[in-house]
Amino acid sequence: MTLSAYAIKEWLTILIVGLLLAVAMMLMQWWIAACLIVVATFAVALFFRDPKRETPTQRGVVVSPVDGKITSVHDIEHFEPFGGPAVCVRIFISLLDPHIARSPCHGNIVSLVHTPGKHMNAMNPQSLEDNEALFYALEHPIRQYPVAAVRLVAGLFARTILCPIEVGQTVQRGQKVGIIKLGSAAELYLPQSLRPSITLQQGQHVLAGETVIASVSAHDPSVRTTPAPAPGSESIEDEAMMDETFDSEPA
Repeated sequence: MTLSAYAIKEWLTILIVGLLLAVAMMLMQWWIAACLIVVATFAVALFFRDPKRETPTQRGVVVSPVDGKITSVHDIEHFEPFGGPAVCVRIFISLLDPHIARSPCHGNIVSLVHTPGKHMNAMNPQSLEDNEALFYALEHPIRQYPVAAVRLVAGLFARTILCPIEVGQTVQRGQKVGIIKLGSAAELYLPQSLRPSITLQQGQHVLAGETVIASVSAHDPSVRTTPAPAPGSESIEDEAMMDETFDSEPA
């Protein structure tokens, strides 16, 4: 089992404190208490596990940014970061899921916004509006039109969102971009200009960087977004560029 380098302080502290307590219990011959402490220590450490994932390489697919269960798939008439309509896939991350966040596709980071907030239970719909969150948006590395956005939302136990990426950085599909420490939620946004076809339904479980959430087509200039594509751009050229954008493997 591999534990995440994003949370090395947390799981090292948990392991050290847990093992010291277990040794103390054994010295006092409290064997049952020692066993319970060892089991609890490793159970908590599992929250920070970093499982290996096989990112799909087929063209035109978008993968899940987190592990969890899809709780909603809905359209948004106007999504401000895209300057046009979008589809949103909402994912609930339970305490039993790995909490590593990954990029849904290849692209340049053009926006990165951390919003302080509450730490309500992620099962409460209001938590998506009021809780601490981190939002990042991706654009085509050449054409510079929106390709995806992700919003990571803290929960009752998830008190920290660590996402050490920077504006201007290029990330690959499936690349690890951070961690939400303990149960929470995430939202994946895709612009309607890419004509996304969602391949999963509400209630299905997804794996970060591995499960295909949607397939997309070439950028459609008739669905206006900001910034708009360069005048004279044709669908064939966009199709080639799209293949490059959604065809990359994780770094």
